[in-house]
Amino acid sequence: MTSIRHVAFNRVDVDDWAKTDQQHTNWPVVYLLDGKRKLYVGETVSAHNRIRQHLDGPKKDAGLESIRVVVDDKFNKSVCLDLESHLIRWFHGDGQYELLNGNDGLTDAQYYDRELYRESFRDVFEALRSEGLFSRSIPQIENSDLFKLSPFKALNSDQAIAVTDIVEGLLEDLQHPDIRSTLVVQGDPGTGKTIIAIFLMKLLADIRDHRAHDDLEPDSMFTEFFVPENSELLRDLRMALVIPQQALRKSVKEVFKKTPKLDPKMVMTPFQLGESDVEYDLVLVDETHRIGQRANQASGVQNKKFTEINRALFGDDDAKHTQLDWIKARSRHQLLLVDGAQSVRPHDLSPATLDAELRGARDAGRYYRLSTQMRVRAGADYVEFVRGMLRGEDPSRPDLGEYDLRLFDDVGEMRAAIRARDAEVGLSRMVAGYAWDWVSKNDSSAHDIEIDGERMRWNSTDKDWINSPGSLEEVGSIHTVQGYDLNYAGVIIGPDLRVSGDEIVADWDAYRDKKGKENTGHLKGAFGDDELLVFIRNIYGVLLTRGIRGTYVYVCDRGLRERVRSLFSPLPR
Repeated sequence: MTSIRHVAFNRVDVDDWAKTDQQHTNWPVVYLLDGKRKLYVGETVSAHNRIRQHLDGPKKDAGLESIRVVVDDKFNKSVCLDLESHLIRWFHGDGQYELLNGNDGLTDAQYYDRELYRESFRDVFEALRSEGLFSRSIPQIENSDLFKLSPFKALNSDQAIAVTDIVEGLLEDLQHPDIRSTLVVQGDPGTGKTIIAIFLMKLLADIRDHRAHDDLEPDSMFTEFFVPENSELLRDLRMALVIPQQALRKSVKEVFKKTPKLDPKMVMTPFQLGESDVEYDLVLVDETHRIGQRANQASGVQNKKFTEINRALFGDDDAKHTQLDWIKARSRHQLLLVDGAQSVRPHDLSPATLDAELRGARDAGRYYRLSTQMRVRAGADYVEFVRGMLRGEDPSRPDLGEYDLRLFDDVGEMRAAIRARDAEVGLSRMVAGYAWDWVSKNDSSAHDIEIDGERMRWNSTDKDWINSPGSLEEVGSIHTVQGYDLNYAGVIIGPDLRVSGDEIVADWDAYRDKKGKENTGHLKGAFGDDELLVFIRNIYGVLLTRGIRGTYVYVCDRGLRERVRSLFSPLPR
C-alpha cells in the first residue's frame, strides 16, 4: 500500500521522524521538497541520510519548507528511479512549480512488472494533486507543449549516446580557443531533434553552475560531466537556440521561461542572431533545413535586414551568403539539427549546402544520427512507408501494431472522427496541404476550404495554433504544425498532389503558397514542376507524421485516393 508521509524540512523534525519507522532510514523511496513555489524531486534508499545531506547543502537556503516521502512496501530501486522520472516530468509539464532538479539524466529502464507499477504512479499523482501540488490532470499535462518540449526527458539509447558524444566533443573543442566546429544531428520526423537541443542547453547550464557540494545522483546518466574542470570550462558559456518557425519558437520560449537557468532571450530568429553583436560560444539550430538563403523575404523590412546583416558581417550583399553563414560568423561552435526531407520552400537552405555540412561533420567525427521513432507509435517503418508512398514507390504496408491509420472517402466523416478522438484523448486536429487560398485571413466570415459541401477555415493564428481556442474547428497548415506532436492528425491531401498516368505529380495551379513556388534562392531560373513536387511531397511527409496514436487521411484527387487505398489495406492476419 502506497502512503505519502509528511515532515517539516528542518533537522530536528527530520531526526525525530527517522526514529518512527525503519523505512525512513533503510528503504527505497521517492521524496519531494517543496515551498514558495519551488520543488525538488529525488529518490533514495535512505531518506534520513539523503534529507540530512540536503539540509547541509544548498537546498537549505532555497526556501523549501516541507517534505513528502512516497513509501510502498513493494518499491525497489528501479521503481523509485522510474517514479522519480515521471514526477519530474509531470511537475515541469504542469508548470506550477519552479523545478530545482538538475538535468543529469532521467531513467527509462525496463524492470520486472514495470507496466503494473506505472499504473500505481497515477495513484501517487492523484494523491499529490489532492494536496494541491498539481493543477492539471495527467492527460492535460502530457498534451501540453511544456511537457512535450521539456528538457526533463528520459532519453532513448541513441539520444543518450548522441548527447554524451556531443558534450564530450564540445568540451574537448572548448579547451582550444582557436578551434571552430560544426556538429550535425540528423534524424527523421519524431526522432527528438528539438528535444536534443533543449536537453543539451539545460545540461550544459547545469554543468556550468555545478559546485562540489551540490546535490547529484551518483548513478545518473551524465554524472561524469559534473566535475570542477568542466564547470570552469563552461563558466562564461554563451548559448543561443535559433528556430526559424515562428510557432515553434514561441512554444520553446514558454518552456525556457519555466525552466531555471534557461532564458527565453536565448531563443532567437536567424535575423536576431545575425543582428546581434554577441560572439556566441555555441549556437544550436533547430530545423536547420528551414534556415534561409538570399532570396525575396516575407517583407520589405526583412529584405533590408538581410542586406544590412550581410554587409555588416561580410562587407557585401553577395547572394551566396545564407543565414547559416550568419550563424557561423556569430559563433565558435554550431550544432545543426537536420532533416532535409522537411524543406518546404525554395528559399530554404539548399540540399547542396546541407550535404556539405553533413560531409564536413562526418569527416570531423561530429556527426550524430537519430533513428529511434519517438513520436509515431507505429515506428520508423511508418515514416519510411509514408515517404515511399509520396515518392510513388508503392511500398508494402508495414505492421503498424495498434496505430490507427485510416483512409476516408468523406471529409466530413473524418472531421467528425477527429472531434471524437479529441474528446477522448485531446490534441487531435485537422491539417492540410497549402492547396487553398487563405481568404479568412482578411475576412473572418469567409471559408477557405470547401470539399463536397464541407466548409472549413484555415488556422486563425500562426502562433501556437494547435493550442489556440477554436483550433479543433479549423485546419492547420504546414507552417503551424512543423515540429509539433498531435495525438491524432486528420490530413487532407489537396488537389496540389494528383496522379497523372502512373505518376504522382504536382499541380502548379492548385498549390497556393506563393512563397512556396517563387523562382528564387538556389532554384532561381530552374524552378519547375519537378522541384515543386519535392516540396509538396515534403509538406505531406511532415503532415502525415504528426500523429502519435493515429493518422486519418482524405485525398482530393480520385486517382491518388485509390492508389493510397491500395497501400493502406491492412496486412492479412
